[in-house]
Amino acid sequence: MPHLFDADVIIAVLRHMNGDHTDDNLLIARAFAETDAEISESVMTGFDGDGGVWEITAGGAASELRVPWPGGPIADRPSVRREVVALYDEACARLGVEPRPHA
Repeated sequence: MPHLFDADVIIAVLRHMNGDHTDDNLLIARAFAETDAEISESVMTGFDGDGGVWEITAGGAASELRVPWPGGPIADRPSVRREVVALYDEACARLGVEPRPHA
């Protein structure tokens, strides 16, 4: 069973991802979703110890995208950032996009 994070952690991460990293959400969706349709929207809706979840819109239809963490299961808040950054880097590699530097 995956680790379940406290609600305050989930709320903070989702606020950050959907407020400051909307382009990253879209990039991750385009890299990991298995669809030929153009993905026009992507909003991170949750995560647990096994991976992140996004609601994506592709070809006008909404669906859920679940992406496992690249480093495997996690159980603490600092690991969430590390794994989201790893997903971003992998998405850039898959799409041939130059990743921006990480702070």
